[in-house]
Amino acid sequence: MGIVLNLAFVCIEGYYGWRINSLALLADAAHNLSDVAGLVLAWGGALAGKLRPDARHTYGWKRASILAAFLNALLLLVAMGSLGWEAVGRLRSPEATQGWTMMAVAGVGILINTATALMFMRGREGDLNIRGAFLHMAADALVSLGVVIGGALYLWQGWTWLDPVMSLAIAVIIVVGTWSLFSQSLHLLFDGVPVGIDLAEVRQELLELPGVADVHDLHVWAMGTSQIALTAHLVLDGGAIDQGGLLHAAEHALEEHFGIAHVTLQLETGAYAAQCPLHGHVCT
Repeated sequence: MGIVLNLAFVCIEGYYGWRINSLALLADAAHNLSDVAGLVLAWGGALAGKLRPDARHTYGWKRASILAAFLNALLLLVAMGSLGWEAVGRLRSPEATQGWTMMAVAGVGILINTATALMFMRGREGDLNIRGAFLHMAADALVSLGVVIGGALYLWQGWTWLDPVMSLAIAVIIVVGTWSLFSQSLHLLFDGVPVGIDLAEVRQELLELPGVADVHDLHVWAMGTSQIALTAHLVLDGGAIDQGGLLHAAEHALEEHFGIAHVTLQLETGAYAAQCPLHGHVCT
């Protein structure tokens, strides 16, 4: 629904931007077109993430949602770079536009972008991919509001330079809003610890489990934009331990406190841990 609404609006906004020679409308249309591509990427990433694991892809395609978020952000940054370049060129030779048409078209954009953003509001907290779609639509609604204000100021004062200045402002707002999505998705692509997870706190949580003397080879990464995985070696203190109970307690604590549901733990004796080839070469 979001894709259909925004694609229809891109056609309307691009047509009127061309008719009235408004770079601000054309810029916003180009941005909305990149958002349509972004929504397609987000949708494709979400669908790929639901594919079941098989013998060749044992984790499935969950990482597709991270890749979609990254490409979404990259697409926006490139589009805004092109927009900024065009706006600087237009500043050197400002051209007249039609304020009323500019305001009317941007007003339609406010309604469409707000409605689309509301579709993604519920899932934005737990999924970086959905958050990317939500941020784009919410930012678009604010940008369209800025175009309405710019059109009103043009009608009031007749400032021909206002259109390219508004375009530059649009580019800056979107780049600032997109940078976090870009950096986080890039971080996750390289198996970085997801935002909100403190590795030291995770390690301490495992150390506090009864019967655990040490923790090493601890890794936390994102399988997708909504699922976190963990592997670790737990060194036992040598006493009598219910290993099944220990594993259950560890999995429960990790999911309850950190939202980590995909957990793989290796239990070791102190003697084995001292000879473990991974001990001391990875995060301890």
